[in-house]
Amino acid sequence: MMKTHAGRRLIDDTRGLKFTESPRWRDGKLWFLDIHDQRIKTADLDGRLETAVTLPFKPNGFGLRRDGSLLVGDAFQRRIYRWDGASLQSVADLSGMTTFCLSDGVVDAQDRMYVGDIGYNFLDRTLQPVDSCVIACVQPDGGATVVAEGLHFPNGIVITPDGRTLIVAECMGHRLTAFDIGSDGTLANRRLFAQLPGDVHPDGIALDAEGAVWLANPEGRHAVLRVREGGEIAERVELDTQAYAVMLGGPERRHLFICASDSHDPARIAIAPSATLQVVEVAVPGAGLP
Repeated sequence: MMKTHAGRRLIDDTRGLKFTESPRWRDGKLWFLDIHDQRIKTADLDGRLETAVTLPFKPNGFGLRRDGSLLVGDAFQRRIYRWDGASLQSVADLSGMTTFCLSDGVVDAQDRMYVGDIGYNFLDRTLQPVDSCVIACVQPDGGATVVAEGLHFPNGIVITPDGRTLIVAECMGHRLTAFDIGSDGTLANRRLFAQLPGDVHPDGIALDAEGAVWLANPEGRHAVLRVREGGEIAERVELDTQAYAVMLGGPERRHLFICASDSHDPARIAIAPSATLQVVEVAVPGAGLP
């Protein structure tokens, strides 16, 4: 029988969150983007909420380097910046290799950043998603190349503990896709990790120590799912709202943090934001990156 969890609100919708994404755990805190508030924020397990960085753009794609600095994407200008605690510095311009808007990303153990490309104007509801999206790899020195093509809205990305495999959620492809990671950061041997039901649109993802992937499923009947390689759905989290991203963190990496909101529509969020951070304690701890 599939195990079902219920989420507990860590930060409720009265705390000023607009739309949270890209949660990361470091130094006893959850770090995340509040996209429509244009800030990087933190929350701890006691519910203390703080702003770490105020940004001059709408962010997407976020990661932490080994030295504690932050990498963050300007979603619409499609540029990557580094925050060193004092100033924001341009690292890479991805506008020539991506289309319209950046998606989620991850920073690996060598401080390389992998970031996806949404690929189409999602603000125009008459347009259909495309299957020509890419993943770009940004080297620590700012050099950037396309390392994967032909994806259908690449979203959340995780890297296995040995640093050899990257798994990406293809949101509009209803699947998780895996690649081998080369020593130079290139991706090869593309293969299916899990084909998902047609009503599952995987957004943010997190990897656990058994090699299963937790995924956020916006607008789905079950907001968060735990999927094994091959496609078996082993566990689920039911919420009274929609989930957009997940992270396994906490002292033992057994706290599943969930970025949630009643809507992702910017116009609705501007009038009535409903973002929350929720948490569930699970049996299998997190593994790999982020």
